[in-house]
Amino acid sequence: MMNFDALRRWRDHVPFWVVHVVAAVGAIWIGWSWTACAWLVATYAVRMMGITIGYHRYFAHRTFKTSRAFQFVLAVVGLAAAQQGPLWWASHHRHHHKHSDREDDVHSPRRRGFWWAHVGWTHQSSGVPTDYARVKDLARFPELRFVDKHHLWFAAGFGVLLFLVGGWPAVIWGHLVSLVASWHATFCINSLAHVWGRKRYATGDDSRNNAVLAVLTLGEGWHNNHHHYQRSARQGFYWWELDVSFYILKLLERARLVRDVEGVPRHVRDAAAMVVPIPKFEQLLTPRSTRLT
Repeated sequence: MMNFDALRRWRDHVPFWVVHVVAAVGAIWIGWSWTACAWLVATYAVRMMGITIGYHRYFAHRTFKTSRAFQFVLAVVGLAAAQQGPLWWASHHRHHHKHSDREDDVHSPRRRGFWWAHVGWTHQSSGVPTDYARVKDLARFPELRFVDKHHLWFAAGFGVLLFLVGGWPAVIWGHLVSLVASWHATFCINSLAHVWGRKRYATGDDSRNNAVLAVLTLGEGWHNNHHHYQRSARQGFYWWELDVSFYILKLLERARLVRDVEGVPRHVRDAAAMVVPIPKFEQLLTPRSTRLT
């Protein structure tokens, strides 16, 4: 029997795939230039900071404090990444941590395979309303509920702003190509960071530390560290673990825009390690029928 719910979910995500196609075609049409590179790098950095500092370390985990005004700024910057609203994102992420790599984790590679963990889950979850019960600390702010409800308008408005400032090169490279890149960099934390890398801590799930992903996501690649101690705004626990988002937070703290930026206690950081070798990539190709269901 045809699964009409599944077909509807894929139909509703046609715009997601259209963005990929238009970004690719537009990049060929506009062509490469140093201006295009500047738009891509700058807007990618803004989007990743909106997700890593705003959506993840502030809204989902409250690892630092800020004013109500700057809280709203963090929400608006995060909206540029077109990953739903801040309350939806935080609600979903808190649920992920509660059930990481177990039955109720919607994007676990262990449970439903690599492709599902990377992007397939979005077709199931993005249409689900925000669960305000998980984010009571945030839902009391009407301005956050407003932007959460109208997130698509803000994401589209970012593209309009780029067009007014830089024309079509800014739209193609700074909006669409950058958007696709930031999507997949974020999704890699759900997928690759649970199958590729090293485990320092026994966290009870498959979270891994991955230096490559840490560079691409401004510090989110130290995923096993993060699952070991979620309260820390610093995910690169040691000085050699690059965590750009944390460095930016410390600058914002000096500027008095944020405060009480949580670090990691030494006794937590230096807890007994459990080192696991990098898994073979053949594991990514394991048929779904052999995985846990």
